[in-house]
Amino acid sequence: MSVAGEVGRFTSEGGQEMAPRRAATADELLRELGATLRMSEADAADLVGEGPSEEQTMIINMGPQHPSTHGVLRLMLELEGETVLRSKPIIGYLHTGMEKTGEDLTYLQGPTNVTRMDYASPLFNELAFSLATEKLLGIEHDIPERAQWIRMLLTEINRITSHLLFLATNGMDIGAVSMMLYGWRDREEGLRVLEKITGLRMNHNFIRPGGVAADLPDGWRDDVLRFIDDVPASLDEYDVLLTGQPIYRERLQGVGVITAQEAIALGATGPILRSTGVEWDLRRDLPYLHYDEVEFDVIVGDYGDCFDRYAIRLNELRESIRIVRQVVDRMPPGDYRIQDKKVTPPPRARIDESMEALIHHFKIFTEGFKVPEGEAYAAVESPRGELGCYLVSDGSAKPYRMHVRGPSFVNLQTLPHMLRGGLIADAVAVISSVDPIMGEVDR
Repeated sequence: MSVAGEVGRFTSEGGQEMAPRRAATADELLRELGATLRMSEADAADLVGEGPSEEQTMIINMGPQHPSTHGVLRLMLELEGETVLRSKPIIGYLHTGMEKTGEDLTYLQGPTNVTRMDYASPLFNELAFSLATEKLLGIEHDIPERAQWIRMLLTEINRITSHLLFLATNGMDIGAVSMMLYGWRDREEGLRVLEKITGLRMNHNFIRPGGVAADLPDGWRDDVLRFIDDVPASLDEYDVLLTGQPIYRERLQGVGVITAQEAIALGATGPILRSTGVEWDLRRDLPYLHYDEVEFDVIVGDYGDCFDRYAIRLNELRESIRIVRQVVDRMPPGDYRIQDKKVTPPPRARIDESMEALIHHFKIFTEGFKVPEGEAYAAVESPRGELGCYLVSDGSAKPYRMHVRGPSFVNLQTLPHMLRGGLIADAVAVISSVDPIMGEVDR
């Protein structure tokens, strides 16, 4: 951490940075606090008069190298002693231009690009992109049943591994270092299952427009059941280690509180919104794939604090295990991808037998498939909230425009509201409870 005034000349991010208190006019506060929450100019003017003098405060940087910022997130904090008066997230240190890159890749190459955004749950990125592409193609109702159930299986296992990563890092952030070891241990088993099915531990490029890249391998059922049979015992251990631990509860209960009104106004989704008592889950409320055919509960909180957000993710693990069991039982036979020759390359064996198949294979991988003009938006419930993909087609084989609604990006807006008035020691707990993935923020 360093005093922003000293280093500002060398690390300036321009308009993104927090203005010093002497420049914190009503207009500045309206931008920082009130624009979304409908704060009046009179309320903002009162806040300007309420604060301490600039001699009593200091502005410091937290990050972007700080390990507890969950990546390269930079926070500017105005402190009075150890109390946070104002805060401002500053992003862009991991910017990769994935949305612009996506406009220079074919629809077939798209999943290779988007899978790298939220690298803790990459299969959700691939799913959102594929659903949007299928809407543009007009084949969303033609995707084989087996492909849709495979997608559900993979994303729910991925939700489990993502939430296990949260529990591991959240424990470490609060000081329960052993939780990092246990959470990482259990997550590894889930990644092994995904690796056996997709070939990779992460950034899979497995869910593709038209279905999935390959069928489930031999022994997949035993591997999946072995994994989900072992996780519940670990969750019971976490309950003992964290949920019932007085120090852990002291660090989280009543910390980083956000109301339902604030969460909705700021566009927050996922565990942050549900922690305020709002039952909103796209799997149930705007169902996709076959989520309307499986049973699960939407977990909500009461207080909108860090503890609620922890407890929601812990119990969502149990619900995902419940969903995976149903998917395993109901997995239908059939094709794992659509048999539309315009979209799907020919089987590998056909390439050795048919010149037409070879040409078709060559053209689809070099030129891609053309998509009718139009626009489409598809959203899925990722571990962090609503993950949406908006595509515009001009009739070519590449998207004319691509925009991703990353839940981590939107959820970061809640930080200034949750940090305000708290202690700097609580800032780490609040950031951890948001569970941001900076690859998705800076995409």
